[in-house]
Amino acid sequence: MPMLSNFIRTGRLIEAHQPWPRIVVDADARVFLAEALRDGHLTLLGLWGERNSVHMALLDEVDGAVCVASLEGLEGAYPSVAQHHPPALRLERTVRDLTGLEPEGLPDTRPWLDHRRWDIRFPLGEKALRSSKAAPYEFLPATGESLHQIPVGPVHAGIIEPGHFRFTANGETVVRLEERLGYVHKGIEALMAGADIDKALQLAGRTSGDSTVAYAYAFSRAVEAAFGLEIPVRAVWLRALMAELERLANHLGDIGAICNDAAFSLMLAHCGVLRERVLRAADIAFGHRLMRDRIVPGGVVADLDDIGITALRELLAEIRRRFPALVELYDNTASLQDRTVGTGRLVPELARQYGAGGYVGRASGRDFDARRALRYLPYGELAFDVPVLREGDVNARVWVRIREVESSLSLVEQILDRLPAGPVRIELPENGEVREGMAMVEGFRGDVLVWLRLAGNTVERCHLRDPSWFQWPLLEAVIEGNIVADFPLCNKSFNCSYSGHDL
Repeated sequence: MPMLSNFIRTGRLIEAHQPWPRIVVDADARVFLAEALRDGHLTLLGLWGERNSVHMALLDEVDGAVCVASLEGLEGAYPSVAQHHPPALRLERTVRDLTGLEPEGLPDTRPWLDHRRWDIRFPLGEKALRSSKAAPYEFLPATGESLHQIPVGPVHAGIIEPGHFRFTANGETVVRLEERLGYVHKGIEALMAGADIDKALQLAGRTSGDSTVAYAYAFSRAVEAAFGLEIPVRAVWLRALMAELERLANHLGDIGAICNDAAFSLMLAHCGVLRERVLRAADIAFGHRLMRDRIVPGGVVADLDDIGITALRELLAEIRRRFPALVELYDNTASLQDRTVGTGRLVPELARQYGAGGYVGRASGRDFDARRALRYLPYGELAFDVPVLREGDVNARVWVRIREVESSLSLVEQILDRLPAGPVRIELPENGEVREGMAMVEGFRGDVLVWLRLAGNTVERCHLRDPSWFQWPLLEAVIEGNIVADFPLCNKSFNCSYSGHDL
């Protein structure tokens, strides 16, 4: 029997948690799980805290088993997972910032999201007024001859989100990159606590604006799991349609932007036109360019009529007519290939260790896609390929996006051809019980996870995990040994979300 399925039998099961089990474990069992993560037997999906408890979501990729392991009744501290498994490091630093719970044995004790500019400490734990200014953030040292530092950000050229990058370089060669994030922390999880489901849904959909469909999708499925609710089948298919349109728009934008960072602006212009076509078609079909607030617990609020179907079929025809020439242009421009091939290589071992999702993981050999692995509807009834490469460089991340554009075009067509009739929404039941739900959906960056606890129709606690949490640290790894001028290429090929990470 695979490890996680066997382990689930040993813990105290929380009956109100759906659709995957949540078990309460002791400190020894948590250390056992941390060591299983270290040894590659399990994949970390998320780690978050409450006032007196810490939860860890785990995946066994052998059989697709998922569970949440919880330590409850904590009195200020718990054994650190990061001392065994580095991908948990930033998550545990964040748990301490938000709850005050101390991970014992944590290898890096610096704050992470909390820049000591909030008026309170531990907003999800015991609140206390800030009484002193923060000490300067200490970046990790790098020693050697002829090294110099290059600070970049947090304010950048162009209209992009803030983040600080501290390069240590020998001439033009990067020896170390260290990130400092958290500048756009919005307190979404604290705002959700005590909110009704409608308000919490709006907050979830604004966690990362380019993934508003994915977040609303995951949040809604988590609520429905908590209630044990089955929504109308037409709504299930319309949600997938919106998700594929969001994937198309973002992948097209990214392909052009990566080429632009290699000084090939022609691709940016043409891909930008196609992205705009996707957004306009989405507006016609669902009443909003980004399809924000279209997916809700219980279904969707915008049905698709004949005008919308026509707009989407015309979109498919236009992209299929114009996109192949852009792919050929990318593949046959020697100066562009010179910049992308071999640059910013992520080795498969790191992608596997960090459970890297989306094009970052799949370009480095990690064959995981939540649509296929978890087979949530309607994807279990649709035919699609999951492109996987092993080169792990900027070029591979471009090619995964190209193949996913082609796959999404096929999925949109299949959905339009097979879209069932019927209602698109049902009302949530009125129920005062405490229930817990969890969901994971495949966004354009990778898997988005939402876990929540409901008391009736009020959210007691909701945790949102962006795929960027496990991708940002890998960006530090791939730039090592590259030149400083290649960082924009590497960064854009990852296209991690600041907002989705900072919450």
